[in-house]
Amino acid sequence: MKRVLLVAAVVLALAGCRRTDVRDFAIDMPEATQGDMQAVAAALAPYGGVDKGSLQFDAPNHRLTLRYDSMQIAKKNIEMAIAQAGFTANGVTPESIGAKRKQK
Repeated sequence: MKRVLLVAAVVLALAGCRRTDVRDFAIDMPEATQGDMQAVAAALAPYGGVDKGSLQFDAPNHRLTLRYDSMQIAKKNIEMAIAQAGFTANGVTPESIGAKRKQK
């Protein structure tokens, strides 16, 4: 009986563990243009938690939207990766992280 209860407890515990938490994320990028999106995609490429196929840039509003797995990467890491590439992302500037701004 103890063995059955132990197995049941383990199965229930494993069933409740989160493995993914996919979310949408909008990033304001005031200086970015459609032509900059290749550089942004390259900056995000090393991160496994970012769905590279979901990147959508709304040029008139200078807003990038994407899907990411919050169990693998945080929003702030995404913003910092974009800032490292030389773009402001939700107020995170390249200068604030010691990077150079992209030259126009």
